[in-house]
Amino acid sequence: MKEFIFSVLEFLSELGYFGIALGLMIEVIPSEIVLGYGGYMISEGILGYPGAIIAGTIGGTFAQLFLYWAGYYGGRPFLEKYGKYVLIKKKQIDLSEEWFRKYGVGVIFFARFIPVVRHAISIPAGIAKMSATKFTLYTVAAVIPWTILFLYLGHALGENWSHIKEYAAQYTMPIIIGAVILGVIYFLIKKNKENNY
Repeated sequence: MKEFIFSVLEFLSELGYFGIALGLMIEVIPSEIVLGYGGYMISEGILGYPGAIIAGTIGGTFAQLFLYWAGYYGGRPFLEKYGKYVLIKKKQIDLSEEWFRKYGVGVIFFARFIPVVRHAISIPAGIAKMSATKFTLYTVAAVIPWTILFLYLGHALGENWSHIKEYAAQYTMPIIIGAVILGVIYFLIKKNKENNY
């Protein structure tokens, strides 16, 4: 598996900025690793920060738009049948649907930072026919900080970029906790507004 990841990353690195975007779009390798490698390429002077951030944002957003469109046009049966090919399991679809029903469209932003539902949350948004514009705005707002964080960590680690998952834990855990707290606050405000009508 490690050899496969390295061979894919080597291929993507030859494509420069487009390689980062493509790697995130096809989601064969976790986004943290693709961005971490992108950060390493920045440390080597192969790429620059602005271009890498733009490429990461475009790739990360399109990866989610593909799932949104699959939910919008194919529905749940399509995703249960073909989701495994993009590493989406039935359990993830179940959980993300439950979150979407419970917390509403705002969960599109907060869930981006939480494992398990992070990728699958786009699916119920598509099934529910959420506005594509609103979906894209929430997604971009979450993808940008995620992209910047992992590019920075990959850059800081340099040649040790492959240890990014272990190194990132000290940063991602506070982000996950913060996202959960903000999500709860958003939910409570939303419920309060509904009760006042």
